[in-house]
Amino acid sequence: MSSYGRLEDLLRELAPQVLATLVHRHGQFDACEDAVQDALADAARQWPVDGVPDRPRSWLLTAASRSLVDGWRSESARRRREVTVTALEPAGEIVVPDQDDTLALLFLCCHPALSAPSQLALTLRAVGGLTTAEIAAAFLVPEATMAQRISRAKQRIRAAGAPFELPSEADRPERLSVVLHVLYLMFNEGYTASSGPELGRADLTTEAIRLTRVLHRLLPGECEVAGLLALMLLTDARRAARTDETGAIVPLAGQRRDRWDAAMIAEGVALVERTLGTGPIGQYQLQAAIAAVHDEATTAHDTDWPQILALYDVLAQVAPGPIVTLSRAVAVAEVHGPRAGLAMLGTLETDDRMAQSHRLEAVRAHLLEQAGDLTAAGESYSRAARMTASLPEQRYLMLRAARLRAL
Repeated sequence: MSSYGRLEDLLRELAPQVLATLVHRHGQFDACEDAVQDALADAARQWPVDGVPDRPRSWLLTAASRSLVDGWRSESARRRREVTVTALEPAGEIVVPDQDDTLALLFLCCHPALSAPSQLALTLRAVGGLTTAEIAAAFLVPEATMAQRISRAKQRIRAAGAPFELPSEADRPERLSVVLHVLYLMFNEGYTASSGPELGRADLTTEAIRLTRVLHRLLPGECEVAGLLALMLLTDARRAARTDETGAIVPLAGQRRDRWDAAMIAEGVALVERTLGTGPIGQYQLQAAIAAVHDEATTAHDTDWPQILALYDVLAQVAPGPIVTLSRAVAVAEVHGPRAGLAMLGTLETDDRMAQSHRLEAVRAHLLEQAGDLTAAGESYSRAARMTASLPEQRYLMLRAARLRAL
């Protein structure tokens, strides 16, 4: 990785920690977020020239605090906050406390005053460190639309006077479901990036796993928290085998399983075994159980597809949706043949949620290839390649299409 890439990773890792500390001290989420963005911009300019400081988190917190103070001093706010600003003036470099308030920041971003899409977008921005463009790509909306959504979300947080603290017992279930969804999206964006030259972003998967571990320690009795952590571990365990030495994608069936992380698999399987049956069954527990079946198979041929299909049947009842149907179609094809899987895909033809995703065409191509319809499969691979902004996925899909045309 280049030095610029390492710097970018460091800034993305530190940004939510600095923002959480700043909001904990001063409140005013919107102003603090703007101040952190100013500090990140300063660091991106100065650190490549001057070098990364010995305490980069403290450097960012100091820079952000000064930016915040400068904002308070501007216009009419200066007179109203004169006493406060004087008291808050940073004197040299600020020493960062050991406490990590990132989890409280996570719940703040999932405040009930916000719509669910705004909660997700704001958290991905403030805690996940994604750019507005990356979030827009994940939501399949224009970047300008996403920028407005994030701006309005910050304004609503301020208007609601949301306290910077963990939610009460009564509010926790609703808030927790959104937090879990955000962490799930963050992990997915890291595991398979929606755009760009790299297949995945380890910084995002690592941060999503870290935050989910924190959440699991805080709420050890929540089965879905344990389920999500297990799902992340069992999925991320395969990361090293997902590409070959050239960076080309290797599908699950062709991966070298000796490159999978055995320790992560063992931890994930143990979480699934401890969790299933101890409380209400949720979507993350079921997805983790499916991932465990894949990971425990010695070879692709040994995969227990009937068990996977049975789990997908339950998942379709618990959390129905187009992505579940898409994955279930693959399992149906493995158990009952590719034509049965293709028939299930037909139910997604009119689903608007799949209109801008390449995944329907990619799965269709795979099943058509299995069914022996190579011409149609090649056409679907080509269509899927044109629909994705991920360069590794484009290359993989185009290569599949080219190979079929050459037969």
